[in-house]
Amino acid sequence: MDMGLTGKTALVCAASKGLGRACATALAAEGVRVTITARNEDALKATAAEIADATGASVDISAGDITTEAGRMAALAVCPSPDILVNNAGGPPAGDFREWGREDWVAAVDANMIAPILLTKAVVDDMIARRFGRVVNITSYAVKRPLPSIGLSNGARAGLTGFVAGLARETVKHNVTVNNLLPGPFETDRLHENIAAVADRKGIPVDEEADLRRAGNPAGRFGDPDEFGAACLFLCSAQSGFITGQNLVLDGGETWGTF
Repeated sequence: MDMGLTGKTALVCAASKGLGRACATALAAEGVRVTITARNEDALKATAAEIADATGASVDISAGDITTEAGRMAALAVCPSPDILVNNAGGPPAGDFREWGREDWVAAVDANMIAPILLTKAVVDDMIARRFGRVVNITSYAVKRPLPSIGLSNGARAGLTGFVAGLARETVKHNVTVNNLLPGPFETDRLHENIAAVADRKGIPVDEEADLRRAGNPAGRFGDPDEFGAACLFLCSAQSGFITGQNLVLDGGETWGTF
C-alpha cells in the first residue's frame, strides 16, 4: 500500500530508542523527512545514522528534553511546521501513590499531558492551513487498564486522552487527525524498568516476574517495537483521514473487553 507520505515531514519525540525510534524508522522508510528528539545527543546521532542507513532517508536531530519549553523550542527550530507530529515522552516512575508529593504529580502532568498539548498547539494551525496533518500521541494501555504501580502515568495520560477527544473532532474536517496509540508490554527499557520495580516489591527475581508477565498475555510474548511502528505509520498515512479521536490498544489482547 502506498501510504501517500513521500515528501512529508515528521517530528518524532523521544525517538533515540524504543517505540519512538520504531515510529521514526517506519515513517522514514515511506519517504518522510524525519526529525527525531532525545536528551542524549550521542544516542540521538547514532540512531539517526542507523535509520538513515536502513531507509535511505534524511534524518534530522534535535537534542533536548521535549518535556521542557527549551526542548520543544529547539525541536521546532529544526522542524518548525511538520506534517506529522508523534508525541512521546518517558513515563514517570512506578511506585506507591503514598510516596508521591505534589511535585511528583506536577512533573508527571507536565511531561505526559501538557507537553504534548503545547507541541500540538504549536503545529496544528499550519496543518489545518495545508489541509493535511497527523498527530499521534504515544500513551499507554494503562489509560484503559490502569495499573496500580504506575498511578502517575495513569492520571497524566488519562488527562491527555480527554483533551484529545475534543480536539480531534474540531480538526478532522480539515484533514487533520489526532489519535492515541496505547502500547501494552513491548520490548523496551521502560517495560523492563517497570518489571524490575514490581519484582523488587514482590521480592522475586526479575526474570521470574518477566516470565509471569509473558505467560499472562494472551499472545504469550511481549510486543516487537516494529509492530508498533507499523501501526503508527498507518495512522499517519493519507488513508487514515477518517480515523480521529481514537485510542488504539496494542497489547496482545491483554486488555479484556468488547470495546
